[in-house]
Amino acid sequence: MSNLRGALDSISLTDVAQLLHANHKTGMLQVNSGKVNGVLYFSSGEVIHAETPSSQGEVAAFEILEWVTGRFEFQTTQVQTATTIRRTVPDLLMDSARMHDSRKRLGAIFPSLTSVPWATLPAPQLLEGLKLFVEERRILPYFDGYRNFQDVMAASGQHDVAVLQAAAILKNAGRLEVLEPDVLVTVTLLKAGLFKKRNHLELPRSMQEAWADLGPYGHGIQNLRVIWPKGPAVERVEFVSGLADKLVAIPRELMQAWGLTEGSHVKVRPAP
Repeated sequence: MSNLRGALDSISLTDVAQLLHANHKTGMLQVNSGKVNGVLYFSSGEVIHAETPSSQGEVAAFEILEWVTGRFEFQTTQVQTATTIRRTVPDLLMDSARMHDSRKRLGAIFPSLTSVPWATLPAPQLLEGLKLFVEERRILPYFDGYRNFQDVMAASGQHDVAVLQAAAILKNAGRLEVLEPDVLVTVTLLKAGLFKKRNHLELPRSMQEAWADLGPYGHGIQNLRVIWPKGPAVERVEFVSGLADKLVAIPRELMQAWGLTEGSHVKVRPAP
């Protein structure tokens, strides 16, 4: 079984995991699904650890077990890794199936993980009359109107189903709004003057007015989250008159650091 390999359209990872479990195998199950790779580590037939580019442990295992296209290969080898998963393979697969069903249900409620959840009440009132697990309560502070669902997952260390389930409970209680504050803007150079320092970004005042209508930003916006090709950054922002709509003025130093040129496109939204 050291040369076990195949395509996921011929056999599911669930079946592969059950086969390795039944034969008490030790080694690495490497999976490639398009541009994403993942590894399930087996010891005497049990999954003890999992890794993907974005997660580790059970979260990574559930992510990998969802993949239905790509290829896999099992290599029999000594496994030297921390044990992050402490449940049997049958339990892991059962929970994976439950999560698959929950993901479909929650995906219909929250179709985009780039949307921004905002809890509309402060903590004491937010929880009144709601039945929440401890893990769900830990997620709620991240629904601050600035992080999108993907950011909440990264900050809380919880998988998508847990985060979306917590959001669904609040939404059903009328205590959560889902915002779409991201705006695609065109980069232009922020020109410095004799009395004008280049230590901030600039946006047209019309964008400030548009964002002010969204609950969490009505008190003012001092910082901007810029989602550029290699990742996000947070910088101070000023809103000015005379700058054309859908333009963001960026100092040359930041443009060079971020690999941007005039005419490039980035997404922006308010940041705390």
